[in-house]
Amino acid sequence: MLCSCHQKHLLRKMTRSIGKWKLPQPTDIKEENEWVQIPRIARTVPFGYKQSEEDPDILDPIKVELDLLEKARKYVNQYSYREVANWLTANSGRYISHVGLRKRLQHERQRKDTAKSLRKWAEYAETAIAKAKEIEEARTGARAATTD
Repeated sequence: MLCSCHQKHLLRKMTRSIGKWKLPQPTDIKEENEWVQIPRIARTVPFGYKQSEEDPDILDPIKVELDLLEKARKYVNQYSYREVANWLTANSGRYISHVGLRKRLQHERQRKDTAKSLRKWAEYAETAIAKAKEIEEARTGARAATTD
């Protein structure tokens, strides 16, 4: 059982508006161990992708760079961003700065966390809607149905 101050905080948190639904931006997409194309969102082309020759708004994956980036994600836990960025540049042949690597990995984590939160909130909303419909069907008007 929560104390009254925590109950008020929880109630305030649960009843506030969540605003508009926002879809998370696409991250690196891998289907059945095969990297797939993603839409171009920003002006710069991210590490691991190149602009499609057919459509300038589509980015084609560069398998070698994306596989190395996955390895680099694990190496960041043991080495500095600068060392990992130098390793990535040496092995891929494409330059990425330590700041660029850090931003790329941080934004990826944020997008995945945001997507996870939005999916969880969607589950809560579906449950609440189902419960509200159940309650609404069980009663007529403003009063609860009585069984006499």
